[in-house]
Amino acid sequence: MPDLATFLPMLVLLLVIGAFTGVIAGLLGVGGGIVLVPAFFYLFGRLGFGGDHLMQVCIGTSAATIVVTSLRSVLLHNRRGAVDWQVLRDWAPFLVVGAVLGVLVAYQLHTTALQAVFGVLAMIAGLYMAFGRSDWRLGSAMPVQPLRGVLATVLSFFSTLMGIGGGTFGVPLMSLYAMPIHRAVATASGFGILISVPSLIGFLLLPVPDAPPLSLGAVNLPAFVVIIPMALLTTPYGVRLAHSMDPKPLKRLFAVFITLVALNMLRKAAGW
Repeated sequence: MPDLATFLPMLVLLLVIGAFTGVIAGLLGVGGGIVLVPAFFYLFGRLGFGGDHLMQVCIGTSAATIVVTSLRSVLLHNRRGAVDWQVLRDWAPFLVVGAVLGVLVAYQLHTTALQAVFGVLAMIAGLYMAFGRSDWRLGSAMPVQPLRGVLATVLSFFSTLMGIGGGTFGVPLMSLYAMPIHRAVATASGFGILISVPSLIGFLLLPVPDAPPLSLGAVNLPAFVVIIPMALLTTPYGVRLAHSMDPKPLKRLFAVFITLVALNMLRKAAGW
């Protein structure tokens, strides 16, 4: 177990991460997992925990926090009438299926493979955030079947492998189908719930023999308990920012941050 001199800085770091996660969840419609997973990986590594399934613990703990932050975010956005509930109803079954498949595949992969998956997908997301144009379109309305089912399942599957809530891919996808950005951000918060709840159930049931202490399956309870209060406290500020300003400058700054995080994760996966 870590000594007090190590534990206290880690506690402060978790509180800061939780605060940042809440703002990002409200502002960009993401559950915060794209911040939490690398943060948890760094945290557990510094505390001396490792093993072949450490990334599963990071992803599972992230899923637990996303359940709460996404629920908080979608309720706040709904007060402003911004959530497209019809899209959520249409996409829900496929998002759940994709999440279940993601958990099953994640359990079979070692930490290094999941690091590589996270790094590659986060890099794609970061580059799109940085260079994607608001006038790019795949269609003038949200897709219907069978394309809807394919897109929803794939989006949920890869989001689960990364431990994110779906907004990272869902917001740009809905924007490509001409949904206004504020509505896309709000609706993506609902994606987070539909993806993270089945993911969390799966990760709670996963046996992880080398998990850090006080973990239930692949969910580390102390990290979850520390992160959640700060995230809940700051999510409303992110929602207010999303509805009161042009999010493009912050989005691009966040894109740079995510790209750097992705590069670092790929570096670790390569053993450098």
